[in-house]
Amino acid sequence: MIQSLDPRVARAHIEEDNSIAPLKEMDNWETYEVFHQKKRGDQHLHVGIVHAPNVEMAMLFAKEQYGRRGISVNMWVVRTSDVFATEYEDTDIFETVPEKQYREAGGYKVMEKINKYKKGQKELAG
Repeated sequence: MIQSLDPRVARAHIEEDNSIAPLKEMDNWETYEVFHQKKRGDQHLHVGIVHAPNVEMAMLFAKEQYGRRGISVNMWVVRTSDVFATEYEDTDIFETVPEKQYREAGGYKVMEKINKYKKGQKELAG
């Protein structure tokens, strides 16, 4: 194991003869999506991407890049190639109900109705 005074490196348990091969010209390391959790019970939020040769190094890079500035209690790294996503051309799968206004918070805005009612009351009284 690599001995380091940095506790982040020591906790990673990195082998001294790790199998990270040098990159060939025009090759790149894989990308990893980084998610962090600000406090226990919160959901993890996507904060960015790191390039790394393996998942262990991705976690170290993620901690260094995204964990040192803000508050984090937990962090995930996920290989970008493992993320399964819909295609933009497949938007029709989200069109289950043609009218989705009931899902919008705008339907609960009543200030316009209250102001209209108050104006009507003033006109009746005045």
